[in-house]
Amino acid sequence: MHVYGIKNCNTVKKALTWLEDNAISYTFHDFKKEGISEEKLLTWENQIGWEPLVNKRGTTWRQLSSEEQTAVIDSDSANALMQAKTSVIKRPVIESNGGIIVGFDESEYKAKLT
Repeated sequence: MHVYGIKNCNTVKKALTWLEDNAISYTFHDFKKEGISEEKLLTWENQIGWEPLVNKRGTTWRQLSSEEQTAVIDSDSANALMQAKTSVIKRPVIESNGGIIVGFDESEYKAKLT
């Protein structure tokens, strides 16, 4: 299982703590240090679409100009933004046998990861 995120993100911290408390092993991929490939984004989008990956509630999104925000209209424009500003990706993204999970939802984690 792979967990993608940013180490100092509170939501990622909650998710990692939950995984550790439930003795679930994982490999962590830090967006800030390792970036994200377009191929990986496309893999996720094939399963869940691009919209759930763009965090429109976060600080990074709010700091974009209205022109930059309105330019995000499809997978190509969203991927360019997510690669340029990885902090705009909703976190964490978990790849598991149960599929892709975005964000932290304890009931979803219990259903798909245990």
